[in-house]
Amino acid sequence: MDLALSSRMKFAELPFTEFHQRLSASGIYYRIGPFIIHLYSDLPVLAQQFNRLYADYPLVEDKAFADFHVRLYRQGGLRRWWRPQAQFSVDGQLPFPPYPLDTPLPLLEWGLNWCVATRAHHYLLLHAGVVAKDDQAVLLPANPGSGKSTLCAALAHRGWRFLTDEICLVRPTDLHIVPFPRLIPLKNESIDVIRAFIPDAVMGPLFPETRKGRLSHLRPPGASIDRSMETAQARWIVFPLFQPGAKLALQPLVKENAFLKLSSSSFNYEFLGLRGFRAVSGLIGTCDCYTLEYSDLEEAIAQLDALVAAGLPA
Repeated sequence: MDLALSSRMKFAELPFTEFHQRLSASGIYYRIGPFIIHLYSDLPVLAQQFNRLYADYPLVEDKAFADFHVRLYRQGGLRRWWRPQAQFSVDGQLPFPPYPLDTPLPLLEWGLNWCVATRAHHYLLLHAGVVAKDDQAVLLPANPGSGKSTLCAALAHRGWRFLTDEICLVRPTDLHIVPFPRLIPLKNESIDVIRAFIPDAVMGPLFPETRKGRLSHLRPPGASIDRSMETAQARWIVFPLFQPGAKLALQPLVKENAFLKLSSSSFNYEFLGLRGFRAVSGLIGTCDCYTLEYSDLEEAIAQLDALVAAGLPA
């Protein structure tokens, strides 16, 4: 099937009434990077939130192949009326317990991350953000709470191409980074930071009480979504760490330590065995590696701009 031909229409071009009807009847097919998702939901609140935040994402023709068949629906029985809950299923499986009915969007996004992290083993999967300039990518591996998503969101609105904020897809055959430009989940203080930093950003509703605290989703720039079928070559690996009050510090990282840090940030390094070792070794061998400690977004962006400018052809 010619995937490019089947992905020309965006959600913004589909009338909401038609979208809602499709979603709650046979479901809709859409693309995020290399993955096609078939989503069915009978939840009106999800339809409204999804339609706004996914306006720039491409639809795929109905009855196309799908990597994941997802259902998000209201749980039946007594739960339909008493403390109602939403259930996530994929290909008939129930990987999570039900969630409160008023948090369907976080449940969908977490569920899709789980699908990719547990099934997309034709990629080396890294817990890392990725941004690029001139198709030369900076990998930003980091633990939760390091400010990775916040930094990626800021860079994406300062001239960088956004590939992902959390799951980096590395193609083992050539080490190219395959974009996965999902919605960017911002948590707790990051929500207010990005609202002030990017006043015109398209953000979803605030979910004040989730398992990860306060949560709101940011839609990536449309230009990055439009280029979600274009890979990038890894050129730099920067391990970021946000520390309140810290002085900006970009420090070279020896390759041996970078290998240990990068392999430990992978979702499937051990599962891939020799392929995983070769992929991580290849990335370390071709990339300049650093740590970045920062407390100010503007300073961090300027530092990364300078780093990349020094390494790109004139």
